[in-house]
Amino acid sequence: MPLFAADYELEATRMSPRLCILLCCGAAVMALSMGLRQSLGLFLAPVSIDLGLGRGTFALGLGLMNLVWGFSAPFAGLLADRHGPGKVAALGGLLYAAGLLCLTASGSGEQLLLGGVLIGLGLGGAGFTVVLGAAGRAAPEDKRSLALGIVSVGGSLGQFLALPYAHGLLGGLGWQLSLLVLATTAALIVPLAAGLAGSRGAQNAESEQTAAEALGEARRSRSFILLTAGFFVCGFHLAFVAVHLPAYLQDLGQAPWVATAALTLVGLSNIVGTYGCGLLGMHYSKKNLLSLLYLARALIFLVFLLLPVTPVSVLVFGAVIGLLWLGTVPLTSALVAQFFGTRYLSMLFGFVFLGHQLGGFSG
Repeated sequence: MPLFAADYELEATRMSPRLCILLCCGAAVMALSMGLRQSLGLFLAPVSIDLGLGRGTFALGLGLMNLVWGFSAPFAGLLADRHGPGKVAALGGLLYAAGLLCLTASGSGEQLLLGGVLIGLGLGGAGFTVVLGAAGRAAPEDKRSLALGIVSVGGSLGQFLALPYAHGLLGGLGWQLSLLVLATTAALIVPLAAGLAGSRGAQNAESEQTAAEALGEARRSRSFILLTAGFFVCGFHLAFVAVHLPAYLQDLGQAPWVATAALTLVGLSNIVGTYGCGLLGMHYSKKNLLSLLYLARALIFLVFLLLPVTPVSVLVFGAVIGLLWLGTVPLTSALVAQFFGTRYLSMLFGFVFLGHQLGGFSG
């Protein structure tokens, strides 16, 4: 029996070996899917220049990737709920690798667009909705928020590591061979997906509800609408900062390294913040934490805009906003499970995530 406060904390966070394997594999899948996606922007200039297509075509391919990702997420989630997340994540990994191979062989704008569509489908199958659904179902209710936080940290870590990985490949191999290596890396999702197998909707009275009935219940719920609206704002924030912060700082006369360093700090702080939000969700009201997170974001943006822009203020902004970057993910997905159960968690979170992607497109 635990004797000290630290022992109680350790007991509260202890998980079964089977759940630990699922979380490790899920975090690795998230690191690959989210990280590789984050690095694709590095290829915009070299691919566009080499193929003589202009930047618009490659950018449109990435835009299609995000939209297809968002719209495919609920359907991939429904397949995972019915047939298991392992199979869906493995298929997602194959589509992801195929999309990168398509970019590798690009000789025309059509291939770039097709590559974006395939990568978007891959992200739908091996991204947030399927992997978090698997973790949310497998974890006991009192540890669910922490489990979702651990898996989300994998995505955060992948986003942080992918940029130097892709940058090093691009500098040494050129864009075509680099994309080939990235396609091979994406294929690692397929064997890792085996660790997600067996996590399917609970076989109890809750499972008698059909997918259509579950979606109808969610659509009539004020909580579901508010979660989706909040995730729209989350997607808007993330895309707006990632895309426009460098140009905004350049317009204000800041050196290029300032934006790069700030976005790097966002990635570092994000790892701590995502895990921390998952841990706090075990002990405090998730909806209250989510409300405070969005309020804190608003205050941080306001202070940043009111203060003089200097390298120090930009770096502090990056570090602080990074703590709140993806902390919404474990809290939001845990609330979906709390309100509607885990039987159709992947599908319902997929619809909430569609709101996130539409917000990102707007941002």
